[in-house]
Amino acid sequence: MEVIQKISRLKSLSKKIKSLNKTIAFVPTMGALHEGHLNLVDIARKIGDVVIVSIFVNPIQFGPNEDFEKYPRNLSKDVELLTKRGVDYIFTPEVNEFYGENFQTYVEVKEITKYLCGASRPGHFRGVTTVVSKLFSILKPDFAIFGQKDGQQVVVIKKMVKDLLFPLKIIVSPIIRENDGLAMSSRNSYLSKEERELAVNLYKGLELGSSLILNGERNSSKVSEAIKNFLNEKNGIKIDYIEIVDKKTLKPIENIKDEIMIAGAIYVGKTRLIDNISLYVS
Repeated sequence: MEVIQKISRLKSLSKKIKSLNKTIAFVPTMGALHEGHLNLVDIARKIGDVVIVSIFVNPIQFGPNEDFEKYPRNLSKDVELLTKRGVDYIFTPEVNEFYGENFQTYVEVKEITKYLCGASRPGHFRGVTTVVSKLFSILKPDFAIFGQKDGQQVVVIKKMVKDLLFPLKIIVSPIIRENDGLAMSSRNSYLSKEERELAVNLYKGLELGSSLILNGERNSSKVSEAIKNFLNEKNGIKIDYIEIVDKKTLKPIENIKDEIMIAGAIYVGKTRLIDNISLYVS
């Protein structure tokens, strides 16, 4: 296993791998790895000849009042975990190496980034699509693996790949959860014991909404209000959004049908957490 910091080294490595007719499976991360990330690595190991993981806390996807500086970082532990999981290469560039001086070029997906986290975090997805497009350009992977926990991100990345004709396949892994249902997230490390106990209520709220739909409710406002009422009863939780959207367009819907996503974001203390549940409703 090799840790790579220079773009030039990664480009030459990718070229060599391609010359040997081997496929590259790529997992982009911001580090602070947990079992959710490692599940993506396991998928990559099964489908690609060579597995490359990036660890890069991307500054341009954080807003001015967000947690870029305090975002959890533990490179030595991450390298140890990835080595045990059979990763071939880790790419962990410095910010100046990745963006250079006077960086001015961005990739932006328009319509579907107006909703959900895009509404709450202006500019976030422009940062995501810019960093991912650069990584795709450098690595030229055959497969890229993402987690469904970031449900909107998955839709945005798929749209970018389609529109810009990137020659790769996006693989999406189901959400990996703790035993009580809390979606695994690097930001869970911010939570105190009491906050951790509160945090699982986001998933419980989404499950409540799912149960209402499966039992016949088709009015999205009634479902979302039921989830909000459940969460508002929990002292210490602040709702960012609860939305029921078309899973492909991410537009909020009034009448629940076809492929939908119940998506939510909350604050527990100062920590922002997201989760979602997907359903097909006939």
